[in-house]
Amino acid sequence: MKRKIIEIDEEKCTGCGDCIPNCPEGALQIIDGKARLISDLFCDGLGACIGSCPVDAIKIVERDAEPYDERKTMENIIKKGKNTIIAHLKHLHEHGETEYLRQALEVLKEKNIEIDLNEIIEVPCCPGMKVVEMKKEEEEGEENISVKSQLSQWPIQLHLINPLAPYFKKADLLIAADCTSYAYGNFHLDFLKGKKLIIACPKLDTGIDRYIEKIKQLVEVADINTITVVIMEVPCCLGLLKIVEEGIKKSNKKVPIKKVVISIKGEILEENWI
Repeated sequence: MKRKIIEIDEEKCTGCGDCIPNCPEGALQIIDGKARLISDLFCDGLGACIGSCPVDAIKIVERDAEPYDERKTMENIIKKGKNTIIAHLKHLHEHGETEYLRQALEVLKEKNIEIDLNEIIEVPCCPGMKVVEMKKEEEEGEENISVKSQLSQWPIQLHLINPLAPYFKKADLLIAADCTSYAYGNFHLDFLKGKKLIIACPKLDTGIDRYIEKIKQLVEVADINTITVVIMEVPCCLGLLKIVEEGIKKSNKKVPIKKVVISIKGEILEENWI
């Protein structure tokens, strides 16, 4: 079968071994003074070893290769200890290989090897990716609560909205990070009621420059009355507030901004005009 796999230029390779620690799968070894791919079976083709090569002797190619086998790879990795296991799982997570990650965790469970998922998924620069489970006690009568939607326009995603839409004219605008409506239980009544809604994610969405331009157009063309920005407590969410501030700045108009910060437990941590 054809798949992506690493290829080593033996003429360039100096046999320094810098690539070896960055291949937790154990697909590389130094043999006869050169780095060698010892098994197609263990190479996941994601290229963790490439950046560690000081002479650019490693690249990813597509060729006929033995199918990668995560379960067999894990058998090899487990022998090397906890740190290698964590390095491998992080590698899979960071490359979005969710199926391989699922298989790897399944193998660990079968062998009764416990690994703290926070060591895998939590990225130091982004506390928002830390795995947290929150257990809530159900309050009496909670199951009978019914809240009507306060959404009064469509579409709501920032890439899709039209700043010329008549319902934005002189509106009180609510710009909310995607996660906030799920984290805060009374989102519709406390924040959305009486406002026009726009949602976005400053971390995962692309085209941030277009977002800034859309905010600029809204302020200039729709003559927005106020903007409430609701974000999560995680640092990356602050990017949404910066997008709004930059859009207003480029419009050369002044619009009152209210900043609301929601905790991952669904509490209001901050609410003030800035």
